[in-house]
Amino acid sequence: MNTLTLFYDARCGLCSRVKRWLSAQAAYVRLEFLPYDSPEAKRRCPPITELHADQEIIVMSDSGELWQGAGAWVMCLWALRDYREWSLRFATPAMQAVARKIVHLISANRLSLSKMLRLRSDAQLQEVAATHVEERACSLA
Repeated sequence: MNTLTLFYDARCGLCSRVKRWLSAQAAYVRLEFLPYDSPEAKRRCPPITELHADQEIIVMSDSGELWQGAGAWVMCLWALRDYREWSLRFATPAMQAVARKIVHLISANRLSLSKMLRLRSDAQLQEVAATHVEERACSLA
């Protein structure tokens, strides 16, 4: 396995922040990020619309294997140099139930958490950047 593609919600502040955190980590495999509702995501993973990607993260390997929810997070940890040991712990039968509960709790409350923590989504950051560029261009004119 050379690449993991993570399908995430680009309109969710928490999801976007986690994407940026994952991107900054040293990884054993390349991590690629696609908004789950993008045309590219639908092209690469046709069943994505039936998988409720708006509710839980989906990860796909370069060979087409899919993981969702807790399994997807375990794969994300597995890909990271400093967190592979954690992935192996959460993959054990005893810890899988704990991982599922944690992931479900966070996924179900991700939008509220984003708002509470004032986390901006990729979409919001793009809007701010575009507005700033537009204002700057107007002031230079």
